[in-house]
Amino acid sequence: MNIININNVEISNTKPFVLIAGPCVIENKKHSLKIAEKINNICNELKIKYIFKASFDKANRSSLNSNRGVGLKDSIEIFEKIKKEFNCPILTDVHTEDQCDQISEVADIIQIPAFLCRQTDLLIAAGKTQRVINIKKGQFLSPYEITNIINKIESTNNNQIILTERGTFFGYNKLVNDFKAIEIMKKTKYPVIYDATHSVQEPGGLKDKSGGKREFIPALSRAAIALGIAGIFIETHDNPEIALSDGPNMLNIENLKNLLINLKSFDEIAKKNN
Repeated sequence: MNIININNVEISNTKPFVLIAGPCVIENKKHSLKIAEKINNICNELKIKYIFKASFDKANRSSLNSNRGVGLKDSIEIFEKIKKEFNCPILTDVHTEDQCDQISEVADIIQIPAFLCRQTDLLIAAGKTQRVINIKKGQFLSPYEITNIINKIESTNNNQIILTERGTFFGYNKLVNDFKAIEIMKKTKYPVIYDATHSVQEPGGLKDKSGGKREFIPALSRAAIALGIAGIFIETHDNPEIALSDGPNMLNIENLKNLLINLKSFDEIAKKNN
């Protein structure tokens, strides 16, 4: 079973679960630091290792008029500040090959967005950075197809790979979770993460933007953690109703602590039984 080590954070299907959390997109420096501080305080209290996540550019927004974030240059400065103040790894996603080298200066984990998970040139460019690569399994793929994506990254002599499940398309504006996918992807021996917030997303459900049902985040998170996985991915915000991106499927950060307490107990049972 592969174990990924980043700054004393162990990511493995057999180790205590790791939290990947943060706002969907970097809205501004002050807000990002505020959310990072809250996550840091909660995780320190609960003794949970965490990775800060936010996007510098949401290039796949539903509408041309949707907010995309503050951009790569300003985000690098914000990520550096968060790493320095809270000593946590950083995860962010890329959309083009040229972004890979630039963001690898600060990001510990480069994330391949679900819609781009089969883009060969992007995967190879990310792999060549020798950073940890988090592959979000596309909503359009079966879990069996994830091995083709893994092979592309491994071709760069990079085997620091994480796999993330985030639901599968089912009709218009609907995602469903087939939890067999987690067990299938675990057979690759790579760490598997469950994305609890994008799994409750309703893509394009509000016509010019995505909707979501955040009330189902706790139930789906418990189901995934009970299978024995490496971590849980939760986008969180202090006021999801006015968030600039993916508000309907983000967890209010005021609810994060209680959910993590619950998930920690489920995780301990799952890992003990394994």
